[in-house]
Amino acid sequence: MDSTSNRTFVCSVLFIDIVEYTKKSVTEQLKLKQRFNALLIRALQQVATGDRIVLDTGDGAAICFLGSPEVAMFVAMDLRDGIAGENPDQTPRLEVRMGANLGPIRLIKDINGQPNIIGDGINVAQRVMSFADAGTVLVSRSFFEVVSRLSDDYAQILRYEGSRTDKHVREHEVYAVGPSIPHRFTDAPASDGGPVRDDRAPVGGESVSPATGAGNGPGFSRKLLAGVSLLALVIIGAAVMLRMGRSGGSEGSGSPPQAVAAAKSADPAAKSAKDAAELVKDAARPPKDSPAKATVLLLIAPWGEVYVDGQKRGISPPLKSLSLTPGMHTVEIRNSSLPIHREKIDVKPGTQIRITHTFR
Repeated sequence: MDSTSNRTFVCSVLFIDIVEYTKKSVTEQLKLKQRFNALLIRALQQVATGDRIVLDTGDGAAICFLGSPEVAMFVAMDLRDGIAGENPDQTPRLEVRMGANLGPIRLIKDINGQPNIIGDGINVAQRVMSFADAGTVLVSRSFFEVVSRLSDDYAQILRYEGSRTDKHVREHEVYAVGPSIPHRFTDAPASDGGPVRDDRAPVGGESVSPATGAGNGPGFSRKLLAGVSLLALVIIGAAVMLRMGRSGGSEGSGSPPQAVAAAKSADPAAKSAKDAAELVKDAARPPKDSPAKATVLLLIAPWGEVYVDGQKRGISPPLKSLSLTPGMHTVEIRNSSLPIHREKIDVKPGTQIRITHTFR
């Protein structure tokens, strides 16, 4: 502390407040603070003591992170998940609200000779926290601008919430930290082995209409509607054929089913009733059994970019698990310039594999 006293830093600050703490009795406050401290210590255990300064604010805490700015977001998400995992019947109920900011702070010593933080960095973090609801994590515009440029996955976690005005008539643009698994990624792999994307998910406050997204004109919407209509007719035709089979209808008798004729007339690209009939048969045919996938649990600290067979699957945390097909896979965990953690795993159907790594 002596070597850093009276120096100004630009770093991330996480401000945490226990909701309605002052309305509780002394006994309830003691229980809440003990549980809060235990969960906070667990969330901070992977952050080096030299990279953080923790201040007890009475009804919460303020943490200054001197290292990577995104660590504040990961600690907030870990603390949020820890509180959500508590026994719901436990009383009094622990609820917190959190705000993060990236800005200038100065490290000083208080009247007791203990480390303290002053500056706009911590002041704005407190203001941003005051705009949050119970169980919510908000971050400032400056925090978003920096962290969202460190990785595209970070931008997918943060959702624009609008502008807020504090008691000093100062406006703050705030962003909410999304759920533990980003909106645009799911654990199920796509056909090419990569993550499944949902292009309708909001990123930075923007959204794309599923029918008229960027680069898609009205013609695309009409084609999409025609395709959906044809699909519906094919499904209906499949149901008709199955019902006829159960009722003892003879094969190859008479004209093609009405659903086939309807599909032919509805789709100008169909060359003949035979093409439509093939579509109906494909829809009626039971799907082939696919091999059971395995689950890979990820316990990465403080964070890491996850690659499977050379394809990026997301960042852990918030990504906590992967669903992989049976066979040999190479999993890589990357964190900036630190050495890459690499594991080759033999995935068996229906099994569960755990990958644990801490970057130091």
